[in-house]
Amino acid sequence: MNQSMINSAVTMGQIQHKLDTTGNNLANANTTGYKRRDTSFSDLLFQQVNNQFVTEKEVGRQTPHGIRVGSGASVAQTAVRFQQGSIQETGRDLDVSMTEPGYFFEVSPTDEGERRFTRDGAFYLSPNPNVAEENLLVNSEGEYVLSAAGQPISLPANYDSFQITDTGAIQMTFEDGLEENVGQLQLVNINKPQLLNSIGDNNYVFPDLNELDLELADVLEEGVNAGVIRQSSLEMSNVDTGKEMNDMMEAQRFYQFNSQAISITDQMMGLVTNLR
Repeated sequence: MNQSMINSAVTMGQIQHKLDTTGNNLANANTTGYKRRDTSFSDLLFQQVNNQFVTEKEVGRQTPHGIRVGSGASVAQTAVRFQQGSIQETGRDLDVSMTEPGYFFEVSPTDEGERRFTRDGAFYLSPNPNVAEENLLVNSEGEYVLSAAGQPISLPANYDSFQITDTGAIQMTFEDGLEENVGQLQLVNINKPQLLNSIGDNNYVFPDLNELDLELADVLEEGVNAGVIRQSSLEMSNVDTGKEMNDMMEAQRFYQFNSQAISITDQMMGLVTNLR
């Protein structure tokens, strides 16, 4: 009986991870560029007990022979799903979206020098502290958006209008009518997105590729010239609210089931104790 209580208690703790992940998905259902997470489970160590030695009595049995005595379930993986989210038109010139999965923008690296990638194309202009009458292209956190050369994108402040093409080229029209190509967004095609680690704020980094025996060229292609960008629109999250609500109710039922198992086992132990 003690083993049953341990199994249920361990499983409840792991189900809580599922509830937390689902709750986080629901909380970010309206977050631009957010990618949902899925939680999968696996059995902990278990023992197979073959307690039926009369094979004639097993004829027609649909379930596995014997009894599995396990230690509960644990979270095997919490994986980010990079499926394409819906595209929403915003009418704002500095909003850009990716229309195909696998492509990412690049923003300024972390303090440790790790390269950061994002699908969130809500960009802004921030005055360049080093050059007068120029603006830097930044994201909502103030991080620099990088060019194809890997440098922050600096744009003239005295423009009349500008356009971002489907390949990421930034074309400006000035007050005198002159048109000029003033920058190029860094487009990165990541062919192994499952390796990316989320570090918050819709940013992702790669783990130490040397430990995985991989080179940077094995996981991404830089400077791609693909027509996957749409200006004046944003990619919304790929969270399916209906599915997440169903997953949450299912996880709550599992949690309740294991809680009841502990309660029933405790009652049975009390009965056995009173019989002595």
